[in-house]
Formats: sequence, structure tokens, C-alpha cells
Amino acid sequence: MAKNSRIEWTDHTFNPWWGCTKVSPGCTHCYAETWANRVGLSVWGHRAERRLLSDQHWREPLRWDREAARNGRRRRVFCASMADVFEYRAELNPLRARLWDLIARTPNLDWLLLTKRPHLVSRMVPWGKEWPRNVWLGTTAENQKWAQKRLPHLIEHPAVIRFVSCEPLLGPIDLEQWLPSIDWVIAGGESGPGARPMNPAWAKSLRDQCVNMGVAFHFKQWGHWSPNVPRGYRPRQTIELTDELGRTIVLAKLPKKRAGRVLDGRTWDEFPRKSA
Repeated sequence: MAKNSRIEWTDHTFNPWWGCTKVSPGCTHCYAETWANRVGLSVWGHRAERRLLSDQHWREPLRWDREAARNGRRRRVFCASMADVFEYRAELNPLRARLWDLIARTPNLDWLLLTKRPHLVSRMVPWGKEWPRNVWLGTTAENQKWAQKRLPHLIEHPAVIRFVSCEPLLGPIDLEQWLPSIDWVIAGGESGPGARPMNPAWAKSLRDQCVNMGVAFHFKQWGHWSPNVPRGYRPRQTIELTDELGRTIVLAKLPKKRAGRVLDGRTWDEFPRKSA
């Protein structure tokens, strides 16, 4: 959990529990698993127990909601950065029920539920065809294969905002058939040990698709491989890729902050226009 999160596209993060099971290539270098291991917690995999949080932790969003009401400004809450709300484990059902109640009690917060399991959403949410106006539903699509698997399930649900996180972006993705039903696309490269490079052409293609369809686009980061090398900096490792016109692109391995988040000369910090 974090108030004033460092994640560029949210204000706060909230986790109903810690832990998950890997389901696709985007999970290979999971930052959340790495962080959990770093603090001595073994909470990943089918057999591992999930880490439960205190009542004080669960009260924090109530305080954020009061602050948002006083300030007259809605706040986005990413749920969950260290788990997947829709992981299929029966012992988590009471915590999910507690989360639905918390969402109902915090009308000044927009809850961003991001999952790699959109096919399970209808089994777990209590809302049917009348979703709360403060719930945004998103799914991860790291390449075309997983977009094809997940996007049809995402767009079935009448969330006020439906979004796609293409991070880590591991291949080209054509979202055209789903963009009329999508409000927001987030894209970014992978960071951390073993980070896989993102071809700039993949990010530019997503950006162009969104611009053409009037969908908000947010470019989160290059990750650890970037075409933008700061002046005077000598990277220790480079690779060559090919852009959309067949030209050679050189990517340098950089610290994430040095790699930055500038795409074609600007930052892309767009957010969906709809609100609760």
C-alpha cells in the first residue's frame, strides 16, 4: 500500500493481500514477486500462502476518501500492485467481499482493478450489469496472443472505464477491433533484472492506434532499454533492432530513471475523460 504512489498513472495503491501465481510471459520477471522476496516473504505460486494485511491497512482508503472529499478532487487507487484481485482461490473470497464493501464506502476514490484473469471477473464481482461508478476495470496484454485471450472478456463488463496495460510490452499489438470499447491504454517497457527490450515501433504503433481512435494513451516508461541515451552517458550494453520502416535502431541498457519516458520527443500522460 502506498499513499502518493510512484506509479505514474495512479495516486495511491492498495493491496487486499500479497501474493499471486504466474500465468503468462508478462509475469516472468514479476516486480511484485521480486519485492516480496526481498523482504523475506514467500507468497508466490499455487501452494504458497498469501500475506494478509492489518485492519489499520484496510482503514487507509477511508482516510484517502475523506481527504478527496475535502479537497474536491477524486483520487485513483490502483488495486492491487502486489496481487491479482481475481486470482482463483476460495480462501480469498472473504477478502474480496471486504474489498467490494470498501469500494462502496469510498465514493470519492476511483478504484483501478487491473487483472490478468478477466475471464474470472464475472464469477467474483457482485455487481451484475450495474457496476459502481467508481470502478475501472483493466487487463494486461503483453503481446497479441494475450490481447486476443483477454480483451474479449474485458469488454463484456460495463465498468465506467475499461483500460489495457501493455506493460511489459513484449511484442506488437493491434488493438483496433477493441478500441471502440476501450477508454485508456497504458504502455511501457520492462525493468528489473533480466528486463526484455521493447521495440520502440511497438510503443509507437499503440500510440498511433489510440490517437487515431481518440483513446487516451499513457506511456509509462522505457524500462531498462531505451533509444534515448543521455548526452555524455556511455552505456555498458547495446542491442540493435529494426523500426517500422526497416531501419536499424540501437537500444542502450540504462537505469530506469535515465531511460526515462519520452516517446517521440514528448511525454504521454493522457487519462480517460470519463469520471464517476
